[in-house]
Amino acid sequence: MGTVWWRSLGAAFFAATFLYGSCNSEPAPYPTFARDATLAPPIVFYDYIVVGGGTSGCALAATLSEGANVLLLERGGLPYGNPHISNIRGFAASLLDNSPTSASQTFVSTDGVINHRARVLGGGSALNAGFYTRASTDYVRRVGWDQKLVNESYEWAEKKVAFRPPMLAWQSAVRDGLLEAGVLPYNGFTFDHIYGTKVGGTIFDEDGNRHTAADLLEYADPTKITVYLNATVYQILFRIGVLGRPRAYGVLYRDAKGQKHVAYLKVGLKNEIILSAGALGSPQLLMLSGIGPAEHLRAQQIRVVLDHPMVGQGMADNPMNALVIPSPEPIELSLIQVVGIPCLSDEQQTAIAAGEAYLNSTLQAGVILEKIAGPFSTGHMELETKDPNDNPRVTFNYFKNPQDLQRCVDGMNTIIKVINSESFSRFRFPLMSVQDLVDLMVAIPVNLRPRRVGDTVSMEDFCVDTLMTIWHYHGGCQVGRVVDRDYRVLGVDALRVVDGSTYYDSPGTNPQATCMMLGRYVGQRILDERS
Repeated sequence: MGTVWWRSLGAAFFAATFLYGSCNSEPAPYPTFARDATLAPPIVFYDYIVVGGGTSGCALAATLSEGANVLLLERGGLPYGNPHISNIRGFAASLLDNSPTSASQTFVSTDGVINHRARVLGGGSALNAGFYTRASTDYVRRVGWDQKLVNESYEWAEKKVAFRPPMLAWQSAVRDGLLEAGVLPYNGFTFDHIYGTKVGGTIFDEDGNRHTAADLLEYADPTKITVYLNATVYQILFRIGVLGRPRAYGVLYRDAKGQKHVAYLKVGLKNEIILSAGALGSPQLLMLSGIGPAEHLRAQQIRVVLDHPMVGQGMADNPMNALVIPSPEPIELSLIQVVGIPCLSDEQQTAIAAGEAYLNSTLQAGVILEKIAGPFSTGHMELETKDPNDNPRVTFNYFKNPQDLQRCVDGMNTIIKVINSESFSRFRFPLMSVQDLVDLMVAIPVNLRPRRVGDTVSMEDFCVDTLMTIWHYHGGCQVGRVVDRDYRVLGVDALRVVDGSTYYDSPGTNPQATCMMLGRYVGQRILDERS
């Protein structure tokens, strides 16, 4: 578990189109235990305190409530009743909402790539394009998870949030184009991450309504769980144990009015605080609480509880590049449904997806994009301020490893094969060349990186210049570096991290299913230890 997990199944190719819109709101399905933090008492006591109600945190808290009293603290609000979240038509609008309390908090890495982090119950599953896929069996084996419990945990989540998408004309054309391009075999509809072309799952139901990880709280025992919303944790509280090791015993948080609250662990050696605040939030909160690189913490005037140099290290984001294809025919509203995962050598693996191009909704066009698996290139995270509401400073070092750049070139070449295929021809203007499509993409300001100036753009330059994120960033609290195989923070008692910050590479074609699975998986193991 201490080695870097860079190997991942092939490249993924997706097709999607995007529109703006709205839908009818719906109430929260669990009004008895989810309430705003302004209603919280000044002091509370629980067996487990879960910080972060995202894709892992909701699953984890629901599971722990089966055998213990649980407090879940989420810095955002409910996803229900927000039309930008609830329906597929609001996908782009939710990401473009930069208001202070929006569900999407924008940040820009030092690489100049615009990115987003979730600020809502359900986490990234309330913002993303909805694709649902499991991790490969090879990934599960390398991580060392129990395959039987993994499968059971996936199935537990899938009963609430996973659906089979409809296959209409645009998605079918991309599917058939992938097969013409040699991305074989055709695997039909499956949640599994396997080589070839497939139709994957989605968290949007047949009516286009989104089902987020927040829906997993419907499994919770309402008598043993409390969810406080708009509750921002500022600090984990530690005391020094008899052996000189820090032991977590509570958290300090503030509600939306700025009032302080404290949540303490009940007396009991098995009671714990569990961070599920995501790949930015979890390492950020550890540092704010004094767990991290000592020199950096002192520079921020933070008292060092434990010098932990690897906190914030290994940050990685899967690069995404795309082509926008204006179409002579109408294109159905859809997000990510079709995926191609070619069987390539470990050194040449890429991922290709169709995602949003942030274009005017009146443009009749689709997008096909590529996502690089892994990736090989990694960076780091540091605190910008001592305020947990502020974004930390993140460097992902996209394409620092030349193998990632070669993967992108290979992926873009496969996209071109799909566009040139007979199956895709009805969705392409015959007089618009591939070079025209490349030039169109280069002209779109998709990032804040400097552009090369010249008449010709190589595919390597295209990858670097039109780089975007697919929001699958991870790392910062990796297994073997910051946490052990049971996700306990090394050198600290009563503290775990359970979310995507523990990953070395992104599982499957979209990590959300595995994040949900991980919350259920670890929760089950914790309850087994407790019994």
